[in-house]
Amino acid sequence: MNDLEDEEEDNKRENKNQISGDEELEPQAGTMAASAAATDGVAAAALRSVVQRVQQAADRAGRAPDRIRIVAVSKTKPVSLIRQVYEAGHRFFGENYVQEIVEKAPQLPEDIEWHFIGNLQSNKVKPLLAGVPNLAMVESVDDKKIADRLDRMVGTMGRKPLKVLVQVNTSGEESKSGVEPSGCVELVKHVSQECPNLEFCGLMTIGMLDYTSTPENFKTLANCRSEVCRSIGIPEEQCELSMGMSGDFELAVEMGSNNVRIGSTIFGPREYLKKN
Repeated sequence: MNDLEDEEEDNKRENKNQISGDEELEPQAGTMAASAAATDGVAAAALRSVVQRVQQAADRAGRAPDRIRIVAVSKTKPVSLIRQVYEAGHRFFGENYVQEIVEKAPQLPEDIEWHFIGNLQSNKVKPLLAGVPNLAMVESVDDKKIADRLDRMVGTMGRKPLKVLVQVNTSGEESKSGVEPSGCVELVKHVSQECPNLEFCGLMTIGMLDYTSTPENFKTLANCRSEVCRSIGIPEEQCELSMGMSGDFELAVEMGSNNVRIGSTIFGPREYLKKN
């Protein structure tokens, strides 16, 4: 693929809706600061509530709560608010935009385990990896091109293998990123067998915004996991499922999610400034 084709492909990826399904907007700095001041202490309390709800959902499903990771998604939120949640004992944080995570990560403690969960363009791979040494996982690998780019850059930089999840479009919506379920096994095999600098850890999906098809979306991802594990010869316990956000994370836990991505329920409503 030549440079022009790369640029065109990246433009297409940039136009995809991000993890929340929101219209892509720019954070408004003034309202972000005001929000942080107004919610002093609230985010830490919200985190404790989310932890309790995850534990209760796990109990209902007969699962071990300590096998479920809560990723606090700090999209559009200031460093001061992230630090509040960190000081409450949390260590897993996620961001949707490369620019935001690269700006925030150096201002925060190095023991944070950052997850990148947005639509990743190939020309943003190098800045992401260089700017966030404590990047723990990329949850949004959705084609061979981005897998190969991550693999090459991780190797070039001499980083330890990067954990990745393969994103699956379980809802069939064109606005959503992700490989089609029918192509999931092929992409996982490519990551596992052709990308020595990547560590395949599981599958991720984004459910429909109105949650009408959430159970079906989650079942589809679980079915993909079964097919993947049979194909590459690993037990299902070794293949994580990342599914569930603020509106559906309890159901996701009950249906087997190992990784829930919680934004507004912890940090409050996001603040945006519309692009011109």
